[in-house]
Amino acid sequence: MISINFNTFIDESELEFSASRSSGPGGQNVNKVSSKITLSFDVRKSAGLTEEQKALIMQRLASRINKEGILQLSVQDSRSQFTNKNVAILRFTELLAGALQTRKKRRPTRPSMAAKVKRLEAKKQRSEVKSTRGKVEY
Repeated sequence: MISINFNTFIDESELEFSASRSSGPGGQNVNKVSSKITLSFDVRKSAGLTEEQKALIMQRLASRINKEGILQLSVQDSRSQFTNKNVAILRFTELLAGALQTRKKRRPTRPSMAAKVKRLEAKKQRSEVKSTRGKVEY
């Protein structure tokens, strides 16, 4: 089980991994070993997520999810397939945790009177400096 946040868990069997040849570092190793890992996760068919969570993920990660509802994540940071797989799982959990995090509602505020006065004083000073920059008449 992969823990996304304190009350959301996803079974590892829901994740699909595929390996392919990486374009990263490795010299001759790149041509022989499939070290790039692509993690696929079907958001719509997930048993570990509620319908509200699925909708939230589909909305917030829309640019990363294809038309079939599959979230794909590729990792080719390392020469090792095992390391890339662990990094992919870590990024996946961070991605879902960020998407499921509740956003704080913005409270509109207004600048205080002192802040307004300070801004206007700074503008006056700047204007003064600029106005004295002209040609000097003898």
